[in-house]
Amino acid sequence: MSVAEVGEFGLIERVTARLKYGPATLLGPGDDAAVIAAPDGRVAASTDVLVEGRHFRRDWGSARDIGHRAAAANLADIAAMGATPTALLVALCMPADLDPSWAEELADGLAAEAATVGASVVGGDMSSSPTLTIAVTALGDLGGRPPVTRSGARPGDVLALAGRTGHAAAGLTVLSRGFRTPRLLVEAYRRPEVPYAAGPQAADLGATSMIDVSDGLVADLGHVAKASGVGIDVRRDAFEVPPQMRDAAQALGADPYAWLLGGGEDHALAATFPPGVTLPPQWRPVGAVVAGSGVTVDGKPYAGVAGWDHFR
Repeated sequence: MSVAEVGEFGLIERVTARLKYGPATLLGPGDDAAVIAAPDGRVAASTDVLVEGRHFRRDWGSARDIGHRAAAANLADIAAMGATPTALLVALCMPADLDPSWAEELADGLAAEAATVGASVVGGDMSSSPTLTIAVTALGDLGGRPPVTRSGARPGDVLALAGRTGHAAAGLTVLSRGFRTPRLLVEAYRRPEVPYAAGPQAADLGATSMIDVSDGLVADLGHVAKASGVGIDVRRDAFEVPPQMRDAAQALGADPYAWLLGGGEDHALAATFPPGVTLPPQWRPVGAVVAGSGVTVDGKPYAGVAGWDHFR
C-alpha cells in the first residue's frame, strides 16, 4: 500500500487518530486552524525543516526515530528562549509511493517527543513531493518570563552548558562509515536527549543569554558573541571524552574534541549567567564571557570546523 492509494485525507485521518493532546490544546486537528492556550499573552515560535538525504536517511533510523529528531530540533529552540513548549505543527511532503505506515510511525515519534514536555502535535499539512521533507513549527509559553535572547551576554558572565555535545556528531560519523556501534553514539544521533527543563530554569536563574546547540558549540556560541558584542572563551578541559567516544575516535582516526566542540544535533543548551549565580547540577560551567569578539578555546582561535553549515 502507498500514500497515493490511501489518499491525502485518508492519511490525515490515520495520523490524527494516533495523536493525544496536552492541556494547552483547546482545539486540535480537524478545522482550519488549531487553537492553543497562551496564558502569558506572548507566543514563542520556531520553525525547522528536515530534508531526506541532507538531514536524515531512512536506513539510519526508523520513522519513529526521525520523528523524535524533528520534534527535538524545534522544541529545543523554544526551551532556549526560556519558554515551555506547548504545540507542534507539522508539514509533511512525501513521495506518492511511500508506505503510509511510515508516516504513521513518524507521527508517533513526533507525538512522543512532544509529550515529554507536555506539548502536542496539533495540525499541519501534507503534500506530494519527490523528496521526503518534514517541516515543523513549535510554539511555546514564556510563563511570564522575559525571553532569554542571544544578545544579553556581558564580559564577566559565566558560560555554562546543560546537556551533552558531540554524541550525535560521533554517531553520524559512525553511521556514515557503515557501522552501527557504539550504541550510545548511534542512539544519540537517532534520538537526542534534550534538557528541555533547563531552559526555563536558566531564565529563572537570570541567564543573560541562551542558545540551542544545534549546529556545533563553537559555531552557535559565535552567534551569541556576535549578537552580544563580546568574546566567549571555552575551556577544553571542561569536556570529558566518554570511553565509547574515545574508542570510536581511535578506530575511525577522528579527534573526539572535534565532535564535542564542533558537532551539533545533541541540542544541549548553552547559556551565560552573571557572576555569583549558583548553578544547579544540570548546568556545568564550561567557559567565560570576555571583552572582545568571536569564540576562542583556551584563549586561542579555534582551528577546527566550528559547526554545520547547510549550504556547505
